[in-house]
Amino acid sequence: MIKNVIASFLIIVAVSVFSMAEVYAENTSVAFVDIAKVLEAAPQAIAANSRLEKEFEKRNNGLIKMRKEQRQLEDKLAKEGVTMSEGQLRKLERDIHDRKREIKRAQEDYREDLNIRRNEELRKIQKRVYEAIVELAEKEKYDIVMGDGVIHASNRVNITDKVLSILSSAKNSAPAPSR
Repeated sequence: MIKNVIASFLIIVAVSVFSMAEVYAENTSVAFVDIAKVLEAAPQAIAANSRLEKEFEKRNNGLIKMRKEQRQLEDKLAKEGVTMSEGQLRKLERDIHDRKREIKRAQEDYREDLNIRRNEELRKIQKRVYEAIVELAEKEKYDIVMGDGVIHASNRVNITDKVLSILSSAKNSAPAPSR
């Protein structure tokens, strides 16, 4: 008899919980934003990439030039190495070794500096994307806006294009950020 009472009680609780969840779900407005798409397509992200390319272009060209000069020295060693004196050969090999080390160090510095700047720009963009999402959620009265980790979202709840629209209008009305 106690088992029947407990079972009946559990059934009543389960039915109540499910019916309350259904009522709540009917009154809840949910939206989804594809954050990766926004971070890739936002005009602020495109402008930041252009700024970074321009900012690091000179250093990248310098690395390309250093690699080309090293290849020329290696070609010289391959072609003329057998006819060089022992002293000339050791000097050229040392120069090649030193240049390889210099190039490796310069590449590491370049990558590190580029990553630092890229992360700085990304933080600014993420902040602006967050603000645009909150602005849209408040304007259109969404209770929940979901991003990463969503397995499927229909076009009906996908507000990614609306967020991009807000970011585009903000890009057109805001001055270019200075460094």
